[in-house]
Amino acid sequence: MSNTDIEIVVDDPTAPEANSPQVASVRVVDVVVSLLLLALAITLGLDNWRTGAGWESTGPQPGYFPFYLSIVLGGASLYGLVAAFLSRREASESFVTRAQLRRVLAVFVPTLLFVLATQFLGLYVASFLLVAGFMRLVGKIALWKSLLTAFVFTAVMFVTFDVAFDVIMPKGPLEAALGR
Repeated sequence: MSNTDIEIVVDDPTAPEANSPQVASVRVVDVVVSLLLLALAITLGLDNWRTGAGWESTGPQPGYFPFYLSIVLGGASLYGLVAAFLSRREASESFVTRAQLRRVLAVFVPTLLFVLATQFLGLYVASFLLVAGFMRLVGKIALWKSLLTAFVFTAVMFVTFDVAFDVIMPKGPLEAALGR
């Protein structure tokens, strides 16, 4: 056996545990998403029917095309529901485990907080907090490196958008205090 045939396997210390309990099956997720899309299709269909989904002498009414698209969406949702209930394989197949969901939420929650913080603190302060927080908490990078990288990234964003291209970005109290 030559040295090129030897396989070196290195475990990923950040990989989720193999024995993590299931949070949701594929069938449950399929049914929930299909029901949500069906509710959206019904809402859109009713609203577009209200605004006018017919054909006038001058052409289609404002809700004509969206109404029929909502019918297509509703049909696809019903098909998804039927397919989810008829599938035996997906009934027990795991969609997400607790460890996987924890990893997804470790990215989703800070990103959601970033969106909310942008409304009150402005884009640049919120970006600074997001980058520094991700680097420190998720990446386990030294505090000084996280803060320096976040500052440089935010400064480059500011110079690029506010100074060079003069793009209007969401501002917060810090920018107002600095006269920007």
